[in-house]
Amino acid sequence: MAIFGIFSKEKKQSLDKGLSKTKESVFKKLSRVVAGKSKVDDEVLDNLEEILISSDVGVDTTLKIIERIESRVSNDKYMGVNELNVILKEEIASLLEDSNNEDNVDISYKSKNGPYVIMVVGVNGVGKTTTIGKLAYQFKNMGKSVVLGAADTFRAAAVDQLVIWSERVGVKIVKQDMGSDPASVAFDALSSAKSTNADIVIIDTAGRLHNKVNLMSELTKIKRVMQKVIPDAPHEILLVLDGSTGQNAFEQAKQFTKATEVTALALTKLDGTAKGGVVIGISDQFKIPVKYIGIGEKMEDLQIFNRKEFVDSLFN
Repeated sequence: MAIFGIFSKEKKQSLDKGLSKTKESVFKKLSRVVAGKSKVDDEVLDNLEEILISSDVGVDTTLKIIERIESRVSNDKYMGVNELNVILKEEIASLLEDSNNEDNVDISYKSKNGPYVIMVVGVNGVGKTTTIGKLAYQFKNMGKSVVLGAADTFRAAAVDQLVIWSERVGVKIVKQDMGSDPASVAFDALSSAKSTNADIVIIDTAGRLHNKVNLMSELTKIKRVMQKVIPDAPHEILLVLDGSTGQNAFEQAKQFTKATEVTALALTKLDGTAKGGVVIGISDQFKIPVKYIGIGEKMEDLQIFNRKEFVDSLFN
């Protein structure tokens, strides 16, 4: 059972709207690149490379795309500029396909020893708490019982925000006083969820990057303590990144993938940026599935990432 249902017409319209700034930025520039050109030559490719890098696709991924297009131009001997959009679409889709597995949207699995546990990581300000709230809302709408764990105990605001979301969505939250041991909160949340036979537990964690050693040891401790309650927890470690920050999102992904075993990514705030190309670069470079994308303020505007729909939206 794929979560959040099929990709409906309404979701497609929301995706188109959410990616409009990226689409407008990229394709306005692309149309200027090919103006007056009859074929794809070195100048077109150089300009295309500049467009992709400025859209935060990333240097390594951009070079990979350009090399693939160069190879196709060389093999076909002659390639008109009208074909460039089609080829670019195919190459971007193939990169996302290489590093993504759409079967990773299935949460019908339930641990033999208790609920499905999602540990959410990411720096402060990326939309982590909002993402957790929207996930809880959509899981609840599927008929799933959800428990939230407020394990970011270093900021009072983080706990308060999660409490607001739990009340808004109507799900249980487990919290302790500010400054409490985050692992203790996670332990209590899993224990509570297990005793009530809940389906899903979502654990928030501290969003600090100032010391990688501390971050790593803290996340490792949380995982170790959770496994005392549910031996195979967490079943998913979701890294939330702010898509509007471009290259900063790459750096955060680097730091967190070093600190813990991230299994899925959520890219937020794509509706407010022309840097939607960051989805392509991060997916390609880190080989971690982009599982969710945030494309608006509404509860429904957190969507399962579908590479086909994403690329179609960009190239419509």
